[in-house]
Amino acid sequence: MNLKRKSGFMGMIFLGVLFIGGLLLTYKGNDAIVLAVEKKDGILTAEQVKVSFDSVGGRLVNEAVKESQEIKKGDILMELDSTDIDLSIDKIKTQIAQIDAQIKAKGGSIDIGYMKTDTNEKQTHRQIDQQKAAVSAASATYQNKLLDYNRKVALADSGAVAQSELDAAQMNLDVSVASVAQQQQLLEKLLAGADDKINTDSIVLPTIVEQRQELNNEQNDVENLLQQKKTLEVQLKELLIKKDRLTLRAPEDGKILRIIAKKGEMVSANTPVILIESKRYYYDIYLNEQQAANLHEGDMITGHSIAGALDVAGTVRFVTAAPGFADLKMSREKSQTDLSAFQVRIYVEAQNEILPGMTIEVNKDEFTKR
Repeated sequence: MNLKRKSGFMGMIFLGVLFIGGLLLTYKGNDAIVLAVEKKDGILTAEQVKVSFDSVGGRLVNEAVKESQEIKKGDILMELDSTDIDLSIDKIKTQIAQIDAQIKAKGGSIDIGYMKTDTNEKQTHRQIDQQKAAVSAASATYQNKLLDYNRKVALADSGAVAQSELDAAQMNLDVSVASVAQQQQLLEKLLAGADDKINTDSIVLPTIVEQRQELNNEQNDVENLLQQKKTLEVQLKELLIKKDRLTLRAPEDGKILRIIAKKGEMVSANTPVILIESKRYYYDIYLNEQQAANLHEGDMITGHSIAGALDVAGTVRFVTAAPGFADLKMSREKSQTDLSAFQVRIYVEAQNEILPGMTIEVNKDEFTKR
């Protein structure tokens, strides 16, 4: 009986302690936010970065890193199979080379064509000058033969010359007329329908114009080839960019936390394949309204690591209502508004002695001295 009474008495004491403790917790608040408001400390956390292949997918052929490995920005992390893209790149390079050959051949042919046309034009002008001289000479001969014929006609009427001499003069006149006509026809052939037939230097020869127009059309063909080449060069650039994206590189310094995709697996575009712990460290503290009102984005705060008691300089990134603040307001009486909590996130520079997981404590002076 004494033992039972003693046990009952101890039980009543235990229940009493629980009851009193519950009252104290109810009065003070027992949630994480309230405790954090009192302690003014936070756990140093490293931002995590999910890394994926940008807009490309394929079979993973190389894992260049291992979990827990330290990495630097730009280090190769993974590689996808590039066989198909390599073939496409080679194909377009071949097409560009073929177009370059066509442009070179056509360009050379056009240059030669313009040179020949210029030479033909000069030669034709020279021939026209020569033919004009021939026409002038034939016309002069014709005038002489005409004078001789008219003179002999007059002499024949007076009986001073024989009929045979008159006939000979007539024949010479006819020959000169034919010669003038022949030389004129040759000149017309050289002029080939030119409008200006007086000033040789200003003569525009239709045949030369046609030759130059044909060469201009060929030049247009070259321009079309150049446009095709530009289109292929754009496609080649896109493929080279796509190939570069098949190699996944570290976006920043950090440590490999987890490798999600494994060698040989098919990887989808923009799907995380690696989880990186960055060198961007932060910790959160929770303050009441009066303390939070003294802080602003960009303010400098000095904390202290509990392990090693090192000073840790940081910058306030944001001040906002703490998660669960609405629940806190609903669960407290209006007279307890001092329990209102605000979350303050503070970023710190990475240091060798400061590691994620450490507790950083901030003195209240950091909030009141401002």
